[in-house]
Amino acid sequence: MGKKGIYHSDNICEELHKILWEGKRFSFQADLNGLPKNGIYILFQKDEYGHGGERIVRIGTHTGQNQLPSRIKQHFIDENKDRSIFRKRVGRCFLNGNPFLSIWDIDLTNANNRRKYGNCYNIRENAKWEKEVSKYIQENFSFCLLDVEEKADRMKFESLLIGTVSNCSACRPSDNWLGLKSPTTNPRQGGRIVIDTGLWLSEKAYSKPLTREDLIFVSGALVR
Repeated sequence: MGKKGIYHSDNICEELHKILWEGKRFSFQADLNGLPKNGIYILFQKDEYGHGGERIVRIGTHTGQNQLPSRIKQHFIDENKDRSIFRKRVGRCFLNGNPFLSIWDIDLTNANNRRKYGNCYNIRENAKWEKEVSKYIQENFSFCLLDVEEKADRMKFESLLIGTVSNCSACRPSDNWLGLKSPTTNPRQGGRIVIDTGLWLSEKAYSKPLTREDLIFVSGALVR
């Protein structure tokens, strides 16, 4: 399916952005204890624009109950790319063309991988890139939140939100957007989707978008 796919969501996406711009904006310095326990996070990135304002660059949620603060911490603070596909994707862009990319992609949360690659894993080199990713994320991203208690609703609206933005032709990355360096040699990594959508994700891209009725739910769940 192409950028706009079978769903033409540009107008809905513009309305979505206008709603979310009214939300309370958080950064990595947010008091994690003060965040909703359950919900959906929507990331904005410095110097990235669409619909006349800051454009959405990532949408995500969590599966475990009461884990939203923990998920935010994994992205912004914890230096462990194996617990955050967002961190891993940013690192892939920094490492595109660097031999360490193949090491960065190894998931050491997997016991078999730890046995197979643990001895050759360069801890110092990995730590250097983890800090680079942290610096980039902390300096360039902010987020708003939807307070969504039920897991089924979180999963549903995460998909609809991603579908809305990924199918929108107006949400285009700037020429300097780091995501344009996403590796495309391995289709399973989703680098081509990152480049085509201007989003730091590939999962659920080009899915069904929001309806105007769904926007009522989004507006009501927005943390202001």
